[in-house]
Amino acid sequence: MRFGIRFTEEAQRDLKRFYDWMLQRAQGDYTAAERALQAIHDGITVLALAPLGCRKATVHDQFLLEMVVGFGASGYVLLSEVQDSRTVTVLAVRHQREDDYH
Repeated sequence: MRFGIRFTEEAQRDLKRFYDWMLQRAQGDYTAAERALQAIHDGITVLALAPLGCRKATVHDQFLLEMVVGFGASGYVLLSEVQDSRTVTVLAVRHQREDDYH
């Protein structure tokens, strides 16, 4: 069974922020930005197939999950929540080197 994936507004803003940052860093060369988004997309595909295979984000909530998506020397973490038997919501996307990443 495949889960439907939803994104919160915060997660959508995170993806746009990463894309814009990669474009700025690469001085307009969108190749790296596209590769980063593709890596995240690939992670979301896995999330849709097996969300409970992700690690638990907290011991208090078995449905709040983290998925690590490798990219380059580090990667991204997708914070998600299983809403019901058909839906997973991506709550936030963080780069592992961000200041607020825990």
